[in-house]
Amino acid sequence: MSDLDKISGLPKEIFDFRAIEKESTQKLKVFTTTKRYKKLVTVVEGLSGEELERTTKDLKHKLACGGSCKEGSIVLQGDHKEKVKKHLIVLGYPAEVISVV
Repeated sequence: MSDLDKISGLPKEIFDFRAIEKESTQKLKVFTTTKRYKKLVTVVEGLSGEELERTTKDLKHKLACGGSCKEGSIVLQGDHKEKVKKHLIVLGYPAEVISVV
């Protein structure tokens, strides 16, 4: 017998809660800024919780760069604004909630 969801009482296989979380995400803001020694970093704001860590790991892997997640934002080393938007769409975030500044 499959596991049942505590809230709905239906089998867990029916629901893909990660997709629902991505659709209900607030606006994602992608921009670049300078840090120490005039180095450019790309910042992604608007994610929270478990999605923040998973998305950080995926973006660092796909873009082959260093980075971290702190205080509700992802900081990636280098200028990757357009690439980040493309990869976020591939990860399942709707294009209309991603704004590149």
